[in-house]
Amino acid sequence: MNYLDYSRNNFNSTIPTAIEDLVPNARFFSIASNNLQGIIPRSICNSHKLEILDMSNNSLSGTVPHCLTTMSTLSVLNLRRNNLRNVAKLSVNCGLQTLDISDNQIQGQLPKSLVSCQQLQVLNVGNNQITGPFPCFIKIISTLRVIVLRSNKFYGGVGCPKTDGTWPMLQIIDLAHNNFSGKVPGRALTTWLAMMANEDDASSKLKYLQFQHNGTGRIYYQDTITVTNKGQEMELEKILTIFTSIDFSNNRFTGSIPDEIGELKSLHVLDFSNNDFRGAIPSSLSNLSQLESLDLSHNTLSGQIPLQLTKLTFLSFLNLSNNQLEGRIPSSNQFSTFPKSSFEGNKGLFGPPLTEENKTRLSPSEPEKNHPNSGDEIDWNVISVEIGFTCGLGIAIGSLLFCKRWRIWYYKTMYRILVRVFPQLEQRFGRHRRHVYISETY
Repeated sequence: MNYLDYSRNNFNSTIPTAIEDLVPNARFFSIASNNLQGIIPRSICNSHKLEILDMSNNSLSGTVPHCLTTMSTLSVLNLRRNNLRNVAKLSVNCGLQTLDISDNQIQGQLPKSLVSCQQLQVLNVGNNQITGPFPCFIKIISTLRVIVLRSNKFYGGVGCPKTDGTWPMLQIIDLAHNNFSGKVPGRALTTWLAMMANEDDASSKLKYLQFQHNGTGRIYYQDTITVTNKGQEMELEKILTIFTSIDFSNNRFTGSIPDEIGELKSLHVLDFSNNDFRGAIPSSLSNLSQLESLDLSHNTLSGQIPLQLTKLTFLSFLNLSNNQLEGRIPSSNQFSTFPKSSFEGNKGLFGPPLTEENKTRLSPSEPEKNHPNSGDEIDWNVISVEIGFTCGLGIAIGSLLFCKRWRIWYYKTMYRILVRVFPQLEQRFGRHRRHVYISETY
């Protein structure tokens, strides 16, 4: 029997020690999504024809048997979502195309023996306790399509200057929730050729990423991974070969976002949130014509939102919140559909969809000249009043100082007004007033 599938049942015991008696000639064996406990018995390795082994979604514990990592026939090893603590060194005859040990309790460093798996397409070690620097040694595995290192304890930079090799087939890379730091190397991005394919090339390879054996009989296996897309975690039970994603969120990356990111024209998801990226948002992002989700929130980005981003007509999710952006929010095309939450936390931003109650928007009655980006403007209404007052005051004072006739008339007029208001002044001063100014004759 070549194909044994016991997945999605209610088995809740341990795996029988003599498991090889059940699968002596099996090429496909799955006990996924049960409630199996205990260790993985070494006898499973006695099935020398085994190509696909799926024990995911159980409660298995202990160590991944060393013999499993040395089976030259094994192409898919899926131990996802268990309680395993260690994985042994892989053999030089490694024929794995998929290695998924995510969502376990794996500790220590990623084994360097992975370089022996020169056919590896999917490497998923996410949600463990793996530590160490970025595994530059896997750069020589040119067949890699999916790399998931998220939610571990990796640290340091991601540049590998002394390592030869590229990932021309890479379509998904997830480094989120680690302690990676330093700058994102722009040159490395330009070696990810699968993300640089134009729209015509992408449509021509519309299919699912899967293991396929074309020997006697045909066996298919489709990989499953969890990605963050449009702010939500979602499980891809079938990975389209045209789906591309970069998730570097929740690390400590610094510096500017490299302009080279704009060369990844078939990228669908880009998440650089919760880092310390600085500088302006590169206008080269407008070249990502297939981009559906862009998250640059919780960084220290500054400057204005490039107007060129309005060309991203496929963009359905945008988050630029909690940066230091300024200026008016673009309002054309897709930008008119994004909610207020996409722009909050940027004190210098204004315009829809931010409301008047939001501190980041100027109220309609407030002149835009107060905004730092609007330039210095002259309010001629205020200036004309000041000029008129100054000129009038100057004429009045000048007339009194330089025209004797005006000066006499002014004092006579003021005296008559005061006498009418205060009659007692006439009795008090009488004719002792200054005749030079009030006499009828001059």
